[in-house]
Amino acid sequence: MNLIRKLCCFTAALACVASSGMAAAETKPEIRIGYVEGWSDSVATTYVAAQIIRQNLGYEVKLVPVSAGLMWQGVARGDLDATMSAWLPVTQGAYYEKLKDKVVNLGVNYPGARIGLIVPAYVNANSLADLPAQKAAFEGRIVGIDAGAGVMTKTELAIKEYALDYKLMPSSGSGMVAELERSIRNNKAIAVTGWVPHWMFAKWKLKFLEDPKKVYGEAEHVDNIANPGLAAKAKPVNDLLKHFSWKPGELDSVMLAIESGEKPEAAARKWVNANAERVGQWLQPGQ
Repeated sequence: MNLIRKLCCFTAALACVASSGMAAAETKPEIRIGYVEGWSDSVATTYVAAQIIRQNLGYEVKLVPVSAGLMWQGVARGDLDATMSAWLPVTQGAYYEKLKDKVVNLGVNYPGARIGLIVPAYVNANSLADLPAQKAAFEGRIVGIDAGAGVMTKTELAIKEYALDYKLMPSSGSGMVAELERSIRNNKAIAVTGWVPHWMFAKWKLKFLEDPKKVYGEAEHVDNIANPGLAAKAKPVNDLLKHFSWKPGELDSVMLAIESGEKPEAAARKWVNANAERVGQWLQPGQ
């Protein structure tokens, strides 16, 4: 009888230990981060941050692919804890103006973002103003992406402002890149609508055409935007996002690895493990 009683007590003790361990494991809430699936910079940045949050901070992370509009609304409502894909001050400026009282800007993760017309480095044109005289070389066309995209709207305006007798050819992100690759392979002139950060700058030598009339606007930056409740919910995550900022060239390798067929999780894990010192600077700045 005493043996049975001791076994029962031992079993109960184990149950208590197990339940307390489970409770400890559950004290860290799940972090939800929104990103735009079709944007290579958004995917690469978000997956790297998620890897650090899981591996170094011990939080579970759920990554949620959304459109830009839903991304902002989700962070403002608290359905998402954060996003690292806010293009400011122009491209997504309207979202920020509408929701700035319901979100917190934790800082820039990619300075120097921009949109415009991109050409291979070997072409003679250096400015949009050079294009009218080189219409034959460019076959009178500009290869675009999805109709209605911000860079497409700006390009339609650029065609008018610079009096370009060129046709803007809508395509897709992948279609534009395929046309660019084909032209580079044949050493031909081509102008495409594009932006940085983008993996194609890590693969080929490219340049933006100068835009003296500023049709495409000034350089932008990509920011980390959080719900105001994140600081209380997960301060270490909030602190990481305050300090997470890419140096020139760092993001390119991750984007190119993903574009070359590597899974985003694998590419992010490889970068984080190979750059422990850099990750440490984000986690413990100043040390």
